[in-house]
Amino acid sequence: MGKLTVRALRAVVVVVLVGTVFVQALMVWTLFSGSDPEDGSLPLTALRVITILGMLSAQVALICVWRLVTMVRRATVFSHAAFRYVDGVIGSIVGAAVLWFAVTVINAPGQRDDPGVTVIMGGIGVAILGVALIVLVLRMLLAQAVARDIEASQMQAELNEVI
Repeated sequence: MGKLTVRALRAVVVVVLVGTVFVQALMVWTLFSGSDPEDGSLPLTALRVITILGMLSAQVALICVWRLVTMVRRATVFSHAAFRYVDGVIGSIVGAAVLWFAVTVINAPGQRDDPGVTVIMGGIGVAILGVALIVLVLRMLLAQAVARDIEASQMQAELNEVI
């Protein structure tokens, strides 16, 4: 990974983290101050809590990506330590999918006239789970690379003993 790519990715991560923390703080303030009354059309309190949790799952993924990028720069990404961060990304994506399904369930009663919206929202939730599966496949590839790296190190050690 080039220095420009790493810097650009880190800049994006910082901007998104700062933005989500700011929005979370405003939403928590709104929840506890009671300054935004609900009109009864949607359960806004539940949606706000889900949104706060959704941003938290995004923040977990961003922090894990930050750590993985650091490991790439240090050439230590092909180690067992990287699995913790990849698992964090997978977990945060699955958490986001669960939260999306919760939003779909909350929104469904209001869509009785047009149930297609609920079906589309469910499809989006399945797509989010698909992203988690893609990252899981990438984790398996990382596991293979780590195993090959360990095997290569062992072979190099044996070769050094022979020489």
